[in-house]
Amino acid sequence: MSLIKLLPDQLISQIAAGEVVERPASALKELMENSLDAGSADIAVTLGQGGVKLLRVTDDGNGIPHGDLTLALTRHATSKIASLDDLESVASLGFRGEALASIASISRTSITSRHAEASHAWRIAADGGLLGDASPAALDRGTIVEVQDIYFNTPARRKFLKTEQTEFGHCEEAFRRIALSRPDVGFMLQHNGRALMRLAPGAAKRRFTEVLGPDFSAEAFELDESAGGLRLWGMAAKPTFSRSARDTQYVYVNGRFVRDKLISHAIRQAYQDVLHHDRHPAFALFLELDPTLVDVNVHPSKTEVRFREGQAVHRFIFHALHKALATPVGLPANGLVPPPVAAPAISYSSGIPAGQPYPRQQGSFDLRANEAPGFYQTLFGGLPREAVDTSSPLVSSGINQPDMQATLAPPQASSGLSPEQATQEYPLGFALAQLHGVYVLAQNALGLIVVDMHAAHERIMYERLKNALDGDSVPMQPLLLPVSFNADRFEVATVQEQLSTPEGQQTLHQLGFEIVQLSPSTLAVRAIPAMLQDADAVALARDVLRDLREYGGSRVLTERRNELLATMACHAAVRANRILSIQEMNALLRDMEATERSGQCNHGRPTWFQATMADLDKMFMRGK
Repeated sequence: MSLIKLLPDQLISQIAAGEVVERPASALKELMENSLDAGSADIAVTLGQGGVKLLRVTDDGNGIPHGDLTLALTRHATSKIASLDDLESVASLGFRGEALASIASISRTSITSRHAEASHAWRIAADGGLLGDASPAALDRGTIVEVQDIYFNTPARRKFLKTEQTEFGHCEEAFRRIALSRPDVGFMLQHNGRALMRLAPGAAKRRFTEVLGPDFSAEAFELDESAGGLRLWGMAAKPTFSRSARDTQYVYVNGRFVRDKLISHAIRQAYQDVLHHDRHPAFALFLELDPTLVDVNVHPSKTEVRFREGQAVHRFIFHALHKALATPVGLPANGLVPPPVAAPAISYSSGIPAGQPYPRQQGSFDLRANEAPGFYQTLFGGLPREAVDTSSPLVSSGINQPDMQATLAPPQASSGLSPEQATQEYPLGFALAQLHGVYVLAQNALGLIVVDMHAAHERIMYERLKNALDGDSVPMQPLLLPVSFNADRFEVATVQEQLSTPEGQQTLHQLGFEIVQLSPSTLAVRAIPAMLQDADAVALARDVLRDLREYGGSRVLTERRNELLATMACHAAVRANRILSIQEMNALLRDMEATERSGQCNHGRPTWFQATMADLDKMFMRGK
């Protein structure tokens, strides 16, 4: 007696449906992809009770010929591939011939369709996989697929469906993914008789704004890079728009939404230098490549792919995003660096002279005191000093009238740069003052710039340390007087371990440190990185030794390199309540313009923001 039996076709279809139709959202995805493959320009989705009771997709595509209606609901029947060669270069969204048959096997499904060359439409229905006969129907063009009572005949599976609101949320997300992928197609979504979303065909940026929201669009940059037959385009948000969850991450390969570990890793690597570890970037990115170089037949859901040249794809995505994120602040994506201001080198860390009290308010000041005569008038087109009316009551207010004229005069002088030129050459403008020893206030051609001086300087120092270490080692500055400190047994043991081997000594030297043991409980710092010479040598050494103890020298210079350098940069960055001269503030602004990723600190927070004249006028209700 045989123990192995052939399963009935209906049971086979129901088993297959478990992979293809996990929930109503899975069915919606398959039906919408079929509509796109049919060349539809307008797709309407109607849901009832989260898609469990009703799921209807109406399109204006090519339609299905009368003779193919029965085959459309048959397993492994498709019009999209016919051979292995077709499968290896498939460009359509659907191709397996399983979706409609699987859906029909666990629901009450009907298809009404009119082929472009047919005189009228035809309708066919299936009740739990049992097909009826096709009959004439009324329809102008396209196809209507209606699915009712999903899993009505498999109650064990239906009880695993969630609440109506949860299932609708999954359906809405599937709708958004498809709508994002095709800005040239119009979409409409209804739920329980209520229209929730109408999307007209248009530009990609407009579609991103409609689906992902205006906040995303305002904080995102456009990307379009091509190399070696690969193209990556779309929009990615700045690190300042980071999210606490991965709810705004959309990746498409040849128009198909995918979840791919290789692509996700490349994107994370590109953002790792500008994003806090528990935050996630937001993006809608489209990768285009030769279909023969990617395998989409990995899983029935078709959301997983494999690349023939995975490393090349990873490198391309990483470098394209890394380049866009690294563009100096305020500059076009070509990476051009503005010419530096003709000023001597500035140390931002110089403090106020000993015994000098901290000023509580800003008195009269000359914005041009440290620049060439007439520099600000030339840049912003202000009037010469001779044109200033010294009888103005502003003179008696404690503010130097000529300086006010230099900073506030409109760009009228023909000898000055246009606002566009000034914005391009000096996007962060020029310093006005400090606010509470924390923020730098600057004026550019557009209005007011506010800079968090510690965060900005921290990014500058971090990038310099990375560049120095990439060049083999960080320049070392011997201390005139070594700094000794009481160390715990772990710190002493770490120094002993590092000095006991040539590799350990080399690690410390590469990082720019010389640390020796003076006694069983005392260490001395003899040298620190030259660019960190104003930092607290003891605190800096303790942090470096802690990382060496926890991760080892090799990992500190590879996996943990950036984290350690970020800590070192934080020690060296100018602190709050440190008074800077106008010349030092301007030097900071110029360095920001020439430094990669200077728009964000090492944790992804913004280092500056712009308030335009229009913003200020609106705030003060000018013109009303």
